[in-house]
Amino acid sequence: MDRHKLMVAFDYFLAVVVLLVMWELLSYWLNESFFPGPLESFTTFTRELGDQLGAHLLVSTARVIASLLAALMPAVLLGMVLGRFESMDRYAAPLIYLTYPVPKIIFLPVVITLLGLGDLSKIFLISIIVFFQILVTTRDAARQVNKGMVDSVISLGAGELQIYRSVIYPACLPKILTSLRISLGTAIAVLFFSETIANRGGYGGIGYYVMDAWARLAWNEMFAGIIAMGSMGFILYLFLDWLEKRLCPWEFLK
Repeated sequence: MDRHKLMVAFDYFLAVVVLLVMWELLSYWLNESFFPGPLESFTTFTRELGDQLGAHLLVSTARVIASLLAALMPAVLLGMVLGRFESMDRYAAPLIYLTYPVPKIIFLPVVITLLGLGDLSKIFLISIIVFFQILVTTRDAARQVNKGMVDSVISLGAGELQIYRSVIYPACLPKILTSLRISLGTAIAVLFFSETIANRGGYGGIGYYVMDAWARLAWNEMFAGIIAMGSMGFILYLFLDWLEKRLCPWEFLK
């Protein structure tokens, strides 16, 4: 392991230690059963992970990944087209500006009524919210593509598909991956909310697990669920960060 990786690992270790110490101090200061310390919470997390918590975690993770994938392709394709053709963007922009700021979570009752309480309603709602975040970022990135680069590949006989594949998509890719990392936090927040509101019981996801533990005053289990959701977000974020370094190595040479 090289020096840079060691330094990064140490920085993460130090951050974890600081957070755990702050958590322990706050738990000690409050001295209340509803705010257990990290030792009790992580002990419960380890025990529950092999039981119901593990199943809930898998359900939530699958929903987040499915939602991101469902939103990614249409948002990227449409964003690149709108960014390349100003005439099309002129008509689409008012629609985007009118719908993008609207909090899509407000349509949860309508989505549940149409799609039911299962996975489909949650995935659809998250995908719609994430779709706009990726779309706007991709469109803005496509607008900034150097016109000279496009003209140069056209002069070499490139068709429209080759222009997107060889110029626009590589230029937009770093911003697309950045928007995915930002959208991940939004997706997890919406997932938690939807899992607490719309559920059929069974393995309803981490949101359901946390709220069920809260209702039973099982504070250690509630914090174990919080740790599980935080761990899920952290691992997925690290994966997207690793993916960007693999797909866009030139961004890290600046």
